[in-house]
Amino acid sequence: MSNIEVLPELKEIIGALLFAAKKPVTAKEIRKTLMEAGQAYGGPYEQFATLKENDILAALEELKVEMIQGSAGLSVAEVAGGFRLQNEISCGPWVRIFLDKDRSAKLSKPALETLAIIAYRQPVLRSEIESVRGVAVDHVLRNLVEMQLVKVVARSELPGRPWLFGTTQRFLEHFGLNRLEDMPGMDELRRMELKGDKAGQTKSFPAMEKELEEQSEMLIMEDEDEPGEIEETD
Repeated sequence: MSNIEVLPELKEIIGALLFAAKKPVTAKEIRKTLMEAGQAYGGPYEQFATLKENDILAALEELKVEMIQGSAGLSVAEVAGGFRLQNEISCGPWVRIFLDKDRSAKLSKPALETLAIIAYRQPVLRSEIESVRGVAVDHVLRNLVEMQLVKVVARSELPGRPWLFGTTQRFLEHFGLNRLEDMPGMDELRRMELKGDKAGQTKSFPAMEKELEEQSEMLIMEDEDEPGEIEETD
């Protein structure tokens, strides 16, 4: 039996790191891990410690292609500024049933409506959200903050300096987005903003909410810390 240790390829190492990670991982974080492993184990492990971020990004692209060609039901996706392994969207219904996610992770309609308004208009005041929805949103907003989907991003210059709300990194992860510009309908909404068409923007929110909801439901990520469903009636 040979005593020669056969090391995995870079793409295999990266795949293992993405599998073990509980959040999207950046190329910088992967490079840091490779450097630390080289220092800790030495010898042949040092060969990976000298790699640059461009080498890692190239390996990630190779891994993406191989996973698609392998039809394994998984893919490498760019989410929230990093990379993660996630189920193929087409496999979402079966994964959701298996993990019993229908009851535990689905956002309620009031929460989704409020979240869509914040996502597309951020930074936004509570009063502006209530103006669009036509109801008080204190309870819904508080729950979205607790779920880490929404956060206070600044204070307005208006009298009393009320809080301005925006979305979080977790929001991007939850909806499988790499950046806010990737949200469905964003280009159309910007065109309306340039035209000053506030009514058109408001009418477009239901369709955007539906697209976000469908996108979220098809991407099922197992997360022990994931909050449960909100049962608001506002």
